[in-house]
This record gives sequence, C-alpha cells and structure tokens, in this order.
Amino acid sequence: MDISVAENILSLGTIFTYGANWNMVLFIIIACSVASFTVFIERLLQLKRSEINTNQFIIFIRKAIQNGNIVEAIQICEQSGGSIAAIIKAGLLKHNKAKEQIESAMEIAGLVEIARLEKNAKILSLISHISPLIGLLGTVLGFIQAFAEMRLSGLVDISATRIGEAMEYALVTTAAGLVVAIPSVLAYNYIVSRVESFVLEIQTTSAEIVEMLLERENC
Repeated sequence: MDISVAENILSLGTIFTYGANWNMVLFIIIACSVASFTVFIERLLQLKRSEINTNQFIIFIRKAIQNGNIVEAIQICEQSGGSIAAIIKAGLLKHNKAKEQIESAMEIAGLVEIARLEKNAKILSLISHISPLIGLLGTVLGFIQAFAEMRLSGLVDISATRIGEAMEYALVTTAAGLVVAIPSVLAYNYIVSRVESFVLEIQTTSAEIVEMLLERENC
C-alpha cells in the first residue's frame, strides 16, 4: 500500500476517533443540562408543596390550644400539610410531656423535614462543578486532534479547514460546559436560600408553639 494512502487512512481514523469523543463530551454536557433542569423544577415543586400560610396556621393552632383541644390542633396540622405543620404536629403529640421532650420531638421532625427539602439539591452543585471540567476535556481533545492533523498532514499539506474545525469544537465544548454550569450555580444558590428561609420560619414557629403549650400547662 502506498505510504501517502496509508497516512490518509490513519488521518481519517484519527479524526473519526476524536469526532466520536467530541460527540460523547457534548452528549454528557447535554445530559448534565437536562439533569440540572429536572432537579431544579422538582425542588421548586417540593418547596411549593411544603409552603403554607404560616400566620393563619398559627392563629388556628393558638385558638385550638387555648380551648384545650389538642386533638383539633393535630387535625389542623394534618389538614394543612407542609413541613411546618408536620413539625408542629410532632410537638403537639408530646403536649403532656416536659418541655425538653416536646422540643426534642420537634427537633427530630425538623431534621427530617429539612433533609427532605434539601434532597437532590447537591446534584445542582455537583453539575455546576463538573460541567466546566467536562467542557475542558472536550477542549483538550480538540487541541489533540488539531495537533494530530498537523503531524499527520505534514507542514506542507496542512488542512486549515480541519484544524479550524478541531479548534472550533474545542471551544464549543468549553462554552457548552459554562452554559450548563452558570445556571446550575444560580439554581443551587436559590434553592439553598429558600431552604434557609424555611429553616428560620420553622425555628420561629416551633418556639412559639412550645410557649403556647407551656402557657396552657401553667394555666
């Protein structure tokens, strides 16, 4: 076989190999984008389901506790749903116990609810970190192909089109990684801020309910 023909076949094989690598890198980045969007929407829906009208909820609970009707208060929690209602219900079930036991029951329920709110949020952080690295991998593969094209073609017969294509794909993968990473960072920080505000609301409401139960016992 002629040497030039063999070199051309080898060059085509190299281009095909790196082209397949590019496609795989872009496919992984697209998969990360879909995963990030799915997790963000799922977390938004979960946070929405966990929200209740806290002020109205406390008014109903206070009225039931002042009337000495703990069963009604528990029913209000069950009907309201949401994270805060679940935590308050845990405290109401221990209404005849000491303050420490009531607080402990609510703290345990709070940890469970917070873990449920934070579930899968770390995936957004992970995607925001690995997407640029995956894009960088695609860039490295593109430069490898460009240099391979230069080496196989020789200095005289360098294909500017093929080298330019390799460079283009190299930069496209980096850009694609950043396009996925930046929204993922924003989405993660938004979810974290929402959860933190939830935690503050949980702590405030729990302390208020504990005081109501103690006042009831002292009456």
